[in-house]
Amino acid sequence: MSNLQTFPAEPLASASLYLPDEVATEHLANALSDIFSHYFSNSYEDNTTKPEAGKNAKVYLRGDLGAGKTTFVRHFLRAMGVKGRIKSPTYTLLETYKVSSLYLYHFDFYRFNDTEEWHEAGFRENLGEDAIVFIEWADKAGPGLPTPDLELYLIYESAGRTAQINAFSEKGKTWITKLIHRRMPTGDQ
Repeated sequence: MSNLQTFPAEPLASASLYLPDEVATEHLANALSDIFSHYFSNSYEDNTTKPEAGKNAKVYLRGDLGAGKTTFVRHFLRAMGVKGRIKSPTYTLLETYKVSSLYLYHFDFYRFNDTEEWHEAGFRENLGEDAIVFIEWADKAGPGLPTPDLELYLIYESAGRTAQINAFSEKGKTWITKLIHRRMPTGDQ
């Protein structure tokens, strides 16, 4: 399958942001939500149009337990307009949300013991849809997952976190550029 591959050796673009607290994490999630909203807005302005083919976003989240991966996704989903309780998919593996005509999938593969479990669970179809997909612990699924557009790596640093954002697609590179232009506090660019 041509769209299934391992990550390229080097990202196309990277940015590093220091997140001193959860408010900064929320700010990053809100900024990315706004960028994604503009990206999807042409296709999702009304419920009668179908999104253009390939209009999706895949974001893989890395970091130790408790680094803030699920917290980031919760803030992102809230910013996208998700109402009600936003649960962690740690036990269910997948939580699905819908805002207007846009699907948002939040996967957590932490409990996988075999790299084929995600495929056996039938998740491949969700990765090909026009949707926003977040995957925590993507490495547990092995090399069969599609390459992400963005990888968000949350690293403990002092009292906060460093968010290392890597782009593995041209649209991911564009999104990082848009984050930088929002004058978000970045480390390396």
